[in-house]
Order: sequence, then structure tokens, then C-alpha cells
Amino acid sequence: MKTATADGMVIDEPQTEETTAKPAVKLAVETHARATSVAKESKIYIDGKFYSEKDAKVSVFDHGLLYGDGIFEGIRFYNGRVFRLEEHLARLWDSARSICLEIPMSMREMTAALLETIRQNNLREGYIRLLVTRGVGNLGLNPEQCKRPSVIIIATTVTLYPESVYQSGLTVVTCATRRTNPGALNPAVKSLNYLNNVMARIEGSLAGADEALMLNDAGNVAECTADNVFIIKRGQIFTPPITAGALRGITRSVIFEIAAELGMKVAEADITRHDVFIADECFLTGTAAEVIPVIKADGRPIGNGKPGPISARIIARFRQLTRETGTPIYN
Repeated sequence: MKTATADGMVIDEPQTEETTAKPAVKLAVETHARATSVAKESKIYIDGKFYSEKDAKVSVFDHGLLYGDGIFEGIRFYNGRVFRLEEHLARLWDSARSICLEIPMSMREMTAALLETIRQNNLREGYIRLLVTRGVGNLGLNPEQCKRPSVIIIATTVTLYPESVYQSGLTVVTCATRRTNPGALNPAVKSLNYLNNVMARIEGSLAGADEALMLNDAGNVAECTADNVFIIKRGQIFTPPITAGALRGITRSVIFEIAAELGMKVAEADITRHDVFIADECFLTGTAAEVIPVIKADGRPIGNGKPGPISARIIARFRQLTRETGTPIYN
């Protein structure tokens, strides 16, 4: 069933049965090229069609809902360009392969759908949440009962922290919830099952902190609930290795590039809470958080308790890259 909106665009009503739509998109009109604000009502991409925000729905039998069986990526776009899109999609496909999930479209088709979702929402700056669920099945765990995975793309604006926090810095606490052991569920897979991180985030909030440090089974720092961790000591930058339970973050990899530009090297090494406490500087990285300094850990000031000069240089260069590079949205 189709419904005409006030602007003349035809929006599909939600389907109640398993979709068989091909992952194709109808291009938005070229007048979107100068759009700078969010549309009155967001349009969500679901399996090849766009739905109004209020009508965008998935089945209660989707295994992404029932069991967290699916994967996702968070992707930022700035100044009309999607930042590091190829890297995000490569990681999405890696996650899919690891959990034996067949993405029902090519990477080129996914790129087209993602860019069109941004155009449909008249955005030049914002955040993409890209999900691939196992799809509709029965109440059993067996994924073979799910005949076709679903692709969902949401484009919106996001402000994880106010700009003042980027100037003053975050506080973090170490939480009791440990990072999932790679032998149980490898953190390299960005799955829809984020309860491990959610529980850690609850601990951080209850302690009155902005973020929470998560340790691995060996007692070393793995990452924060949604960010990679970097510390600086005597001019050298350190970050936990992937083997410690850290996500292979896209922003994390950008920091390696920026450090090289600045004539510095990032060493991947096991980091303890003690190393964080005695660091001269500390900062976190993530797609949503970008690059943000940390000034206090478990009540202890880091360095002089203010964002440090190396962190400031890295943040400035990162912001420059996000404004000047990326996949164009509007041709």
C-alpha cells in the first residue's frame, strides 16, 4: 500500500510479512543538493524501500529483535561527505562473514542505498546507523529458519557530547563488567548484542562518570563502552591491541595516520589502570564521540587535569580531515 505525503513523495506503508523487495532505491530529486536541515519527518530505508519514521517497522519475529542476531555500523558524514565509508562497509562485511550472515546486496548497492537515505532526509551533517538483521524466522535460535536478512538504514543528526566537553574533557571510571572474552563473542564483530557494553555504561552512569573503562579477563584495559582508549606518556602514544578486546575502530585507525603525520608513532601495548592514572594525556575515539580528551580516571586527575597539547593537535587534525575528505553525497 502506498500513501502520498504533503510534498508529493510516495511512501510505502509497512509490510507485515517477510519482504521480497530487491535492494534498489528510487533516487531523490536533485533539489536536495543544497539541503542543510533535517526533513520534517525522517525517512527510513528498509529492504529497498523508504518509510516514514512513524511507519518504519520490523517484524516481532525478526531475529535481530529476538536474539540480537545481526550486525551494525555507525557512520558519520560531514560537510556533504561520508567519512571513511569504504572502511565501515568493509568492517560490516567482515562482521557478516564471521557470523555466517549473507548480506542481501552488494557493497556498491549498499553504498547507493546509504547515500540516497541521506539525500532523502536533506542532510549534509549527521550520523548513519546501518543494520543488517538475520531476518524473520520462528522462535527458535536456528538462523536457518530466517529466509532473508533485512537491511535498515537510518540517517539522523547526533550530538553525543556538547562542545564544552570537548574543551574541558571527560571523566571515566573503571567498571566491574568485563569486556566479552574473544573466545565467547569476539568484540571484533559489531553485533546487535551490545548488552555487555550497556551494562558497563549503566555502571559508569551510576558512578556519575561520562564513560566507563572496561577491562578484559587479564585485568588490562580493553576499551570504553563505545570508544577506543589512547594514552600519552612522555610524548609517546599507546593504545590497547585488538587482542586485548578492543574494537578495530575506524576512528582508531585514523589516529594512527594522524600520529604518523605529526611524526609520532602509536604503540599497541597492554595498558593497565595504573598506566591510565599516570598518563600525561588520555583521549577516546569513536565514530559518534569522534576524538575527545579524558581528564580524570577513577577520581585521579590525568596529567594536570586538563586536555593536553598532543590531544589538541590530534583533535584539530581529525576535524580537518572530516571536513575535507569522504565520499560525496550530492554530486
